[in-house]
Amino acid sequence: MAQTRTPDPRPHSGPILFEEGDFHVLSEGLCRDRQYDDRRLVARRKLLAVGKASLPPLAAAGVKLECRTSLHHPSQFNGGRVRRLWAYLSRAKADKVRLRKVLGRDLAKDLDSAYRNAYLCVAIEPEALEVSLRIHTDAWYDGQNLSKRAAAEGPGALLELLGELGGFRLRLHDWRGEWPCGELTRERLEEFLSFWTPGEHSLAVERRFPAPAGARGPALEEGAAEHLTAELLRLAPLFRYAVWSQQSDFLFA
Repeated sequence: MAQTRTPDPRPHSGPILFEEGDFHVLSEGLCRDRQYDDRRLVARRKLLAVGKASLPPLAAAGVKLECRTSLHHPSQFNGGRVRRLWAYLSRAKADKVRLRKVLGRDLAKDLDSAYRNAYLCVAIEPEALEVSLRIHTDAWYDGQNLSKRAAAEGPGALLELLGELGGFRLRLHDWRGEWPCGELTRERLEEFLSFWTPGEHSLAVERRFPAPAGARGPALEEGAAEHLTAELLRLAPLFRYAVWSQQSDFLFA
């Protein structure tokens, strides 16, 4: 679940290089230790820099979003431990206003919380760096919009969009099963859709770059920000298709 944001007036400066320490401070032995807050803040600023740098090209691709980050220090919102840091890109304020009008006051409570909207994400965990599109159970309206669109139009268009996302995996809630996007068949996608219930199950389309101790993968080298932005842009067509908007309005169809 996304966490409450705290102000951070100092942006990251210089090249964005994800280092071993960015992952290590999220490990089980350090995630509760407040003396590592400053080091986690460094990683948080890197993620924010990637997120903000991705906003203009995403807008040019037809996806206007806003960027926030999660907490870098242990608190009541994260159970007193920081095992994951992320920048999340969710619908802009004007689109939230439109969605509130569609849902009505009762159904649109707490729409400002990121996890109540589908969002794009760049995240660090102890073992990996992740790029993803996520629909939380509390973002049921975006999940319902995707489910109803696939039902109304048939799964062909969704299958084609997922087929362009080689390297990503479609995930269902906390289930162990995975559906590799570049290898999906119509039958496998229909299987996924039959299992998935918006509002009860979360959905994710994610790509993870392993970061074992001392190792540097392709997403961690110089140029990481550009690489991650490119991966977010690959998710833009799927985001436009799935998430409720004036152009993709299947919620109450």
